[in-house]
Amino acid sequence: MTAERRVLLWMCVLIFANQLGFGAMVPSLPLYAASFGVSATAIGMAIAVYGLARFALAMPCGQIADRFGRRWALVLGGLLSAAGNVWSVSATGYPEFLLTRFVAGAGAGMTVTAGSIVLADISTPERRGRMIAIYQGSFIFAVGIGPLPGGILAEHWGLDAPFWFCAAASLVAAAVAFTVVAETRHLATGRSGGVRLPPLGQQMRLLWSNTGFMLVSGIALINALTRTGGLFNVVPIIGSMRIGLDYDEIGIGLAVGSVLGLVAVYPAGMALDRWGRKVVIVPATAITGASFVMFGVADSFLWFAAANALWGIASSIGGSAPAAYAADSAPRGMNASAMSMFRMLGDIGYVVGPIMLGLIVDLHGSGAALMLSALLLLVIGLAFARWAPETHRAVPPRL
Repeated sequence: MTAERRVLLWMCVLIFANQLGFGAMVPSLPLYAASFGVSATAIGMAIAVYGLARFALAMPCGQIADRFGRRWALVLGGLLSAAGNVWSVSATGYPEFLLTRFVAGAGAGMTVTAGSIVLADISTPERRGRMIAIYQGSFIFAVGIGPLPGGILAEHWGLDAPFWFCAAASLVAAAVAFTVVAETRHLATGRSGGVRLPPLGQQMRLLWSNTGFMLVSGIALINALTRTGGLFNVVPIIGSMRIGLDYDEIGIGLAVGSVLGLVAVYPAGMALDRWGRKVVIVPATAITGASFVMFGVADSFLWFAAANALWGIASSIGGSAPAAYAADSAPRGMNASAMSMFRMLGDIGYVVGPIMLGLIVDLHGSGAALMLSALLLLVIGLAFARWAPETHRAVPPRL
């Protein structure tokens, strides 16, 4: 096994542990926030503050990864996430709970951003789609399957049990980063050919002027907005309050799509490398929008599970493509800046989505929030199809 593939293997283990813990909280987090007696908008804020921390830490994480190494950014992220989740269960009021979610989000943001940088380091354009697809498959599968143990834990041991589970998973991720993930910073600096990198401000201006990079960041932003505002905030409430599902049934429904998506993730990575990035990004974005339409009309466990299946397949297929496109767009030696900026822009959706869609639920109902999610996905997908250039067309040699 090559060094790059060994790093990929351990990064898949790390991100699986990290995101399994996060996914475990999906069925119960909105309901836990609601236990403080707040509105749907305030429930959305409990999710949005997590994204605010991810947004705030994205660029600093890139600088830490460049200065001290990718491994230390991963370790610090796992420790912060564990601390935030342990603190969450002891919060005595809603304001303190928001602060605990910020700390947990800061750790999660560092882990996700540093992981993206590592994948950009170890991959080349010819194999990037498949490598990132494998990694993203582990990521998305963990998020999707996490609600299953999370729902069971909440049903039998209370709404605080998933937070303990997430804290333990974050510590496992930190331990994997510290003990077995090799440092990859030298790969990015080696490929830069010894070119001295410009100051951070100039790097950011280079990326801002790249039309394709900004549009794919828009794809990431809308995906995050609809995922956190729709799937993680509105959908559990629909399952519990409109359809009348138990916590464990919500967990099972949310986990269905992850199993189906896992089957599709590697063929999608092969398609990225063989036919290009856009041929995957555009249809996957449209199908994700269709899944939110299905959530909006679901009135039984069967329809709820079917909507999750469609969302899981589409998000699994499309999950790796934007990251591969962003990595393709990075100038030489600028993996850390490009991927941290890509994550930062995407995390704007994490901040805006739960609050915006929570407010729409309060004013117009859950159906309107989900239909808006579908419309936003359609619009950004069409914009990307029209104006984003293709970044990779070559057919790679057989592995």
